[in-house]
Amino acid sequence: MRRDMDLIRKILLIIEEQFIDVALYNIKIEDYDPKTIAYHCSILHDAGLIDDFNKLFDEFGVGRLTWEGHEFIDKIRNDNTWNKTTTIMKEKGLPFALDVVKQIASAVVNEATKVAIKSMM
Repeated sequence: MRRDMDLIRKILLIIEEQFIDVALYNIKIEDYDPKTIAYHCSILHDAGLIDDFNKLFDEFGVGRLTWEGHEFIDKIRNDNTWNKTTTIMKEKGLPFALDVVKQIASAVVNEATKVAIKSMM
């Protein structure tokens, strides 16, 4: 199965919004089947962005975001930042690897920060 960074972003945003203190079970996302969502939750756990993933038959549950998960979602939460990041990656032919997404998103955020600071002076 191919990794879908748009789905990963959606999953992380849902976990951030809905997780309180117990696992979230069987996250549902429009246009994605449960097996695809479960697979992506599993690889998010592998990447250290969520702290727990359990699957039993057709059921799955996820835990909270890790510190790294929060750091990552903070960089890509804004739709404009996400769209600029993905556009740059596509135009430059860069792989949609987690480290590359983090670097590009960080550069986009840094540039927006510079513009914001400059406009305040």
